[in-house]
Amino acid sequence: MGMSFELSEEHRMLRDLVKKFVDDELMPLEKVILEREATGQGSNLTKDEMKRLDGRARELGLAGLDAPEEFDGFDMPVEAMVGVAEELGKTCVQYLFPPDSPNLRMLMLTANDAQKQRYLGPYARGELTSAIAISEPGGGGDPASMRTRAVADGGDYVINGRKIWISKGGTADFIILMASTDPSKGAKGITAFLVDQGTKGWNPARRIPMLGGHYTWEIAIEDMRLPKSAVLGEIGNGYGPMQQRLSTRRVQMAAKSCGTVRRALDMMREWVTQRKTFGALLSDRQSIQWWIADAETRLHACRLMVYNTAIKVDRGEMARSECSMIKLYATELAWDVLDKAMQAFGAMGMTKELPLQLFANHIRVARIYEGPSEVHRALIARYALQGRQVQM
Repeated sequence: MGMSFELSEEHRMLRDLVKKFVDDELMPLEKVILEREATGQGSNLTKDEMKRLDGRARELGLAGLDAPEEFDGFDMPVEAMVGVAEELGKTCVQYLFPPDSPNLRMLMLTANDAQKQRYLGPYARGELTSAIAISEPGGGGDPASMRTRAVADGGDYVINGRKIWISKGGTADFIILMASTDPSKGAKGITAFLVDQGTKGWNPARRIPMLGGHYTWEIAIEDMRLPKSAVLGEIGNGYGPMQQRLSTRRVQMAAKSCGTVRRALDMMREWVTQRKTFGALLSDRQSIQWWIADAETRLHACRLMVYNTAIKVDRGEMARSECSMIKLYATELAWDVLDKAMQAFGAMGMTKELPLQLFANHIRVARIYEGPSEVHRALIARYALQGRQVQM
């Protein structure tokens, strides 16, 4: 069977619609966001801005794209969402169409009927926001060393521990919390729980300022009592669905990084074909030409890898090696290309008036979260040394 590298008409139309949304709604906000971040006010959209953008997204049929049809969604595959993420990656305005895909996927895999009504339905319709609490202080990227404990007590679980680096940890309506119900089993003893914001014992300890004008949260969990109905999925099997969630996030991150590379290259091309130094255009210099040639080649390869991985995830494959490859390759590629673009712009590339520095800060963070590059290299090497090569 031959492989097709053509997008379907439906997916192309969706991509074009997202491009129009980005051009019409997000690009005009770039100057506002850059000024906000430059004056120490962070780079997040305000509640009013979010409300307006979410409303516009609903009008255009861009909300609930990969949400289940039973909750008014369009049930789009991961492959279709690649083009969506790529277009969103072309602006430094950080916006995602509601709901955010990875937590949605995890809920779709694990929620029982009652949880679907209470959490998945409203979340899929964009009425609730969510966060996920995995990392712990000093825990790094090793979930087997998780110290947050959930102990059965009658019909409840009592949970104690500490979580960190949680986006929206102190503001999301509900949180998917990973805790160990059986420490002797390592990763196989981890259970997922649904926690409502404001639950007694869920204590947002501090909001941590991050690169690029963003914030994450550290949460102290002190004798938090949850009913057994708060367990998401099976006891001791929180890690499997979490991996599926991470697969979706890594495809999304890689696609978004590709969009950022495209924007940086477009900005660079426009600049070097106009800017003269020592009597010659920058675009006539071999060093600049090679930067562009290498970046265009690597971007083309990266996009093919991302689509191939998305198709595998849609088929229900874990595609762990592929997900690690694209997350690693795309974020490192974006970091390198942004660095070259900033260099080509010279002093102008160092200003906070251009979006390049904000993109660079976002990508620098992306090389750490959802698994740092080194962890992904280790996983790819482990699979390769076991003779588990990536198949097309």
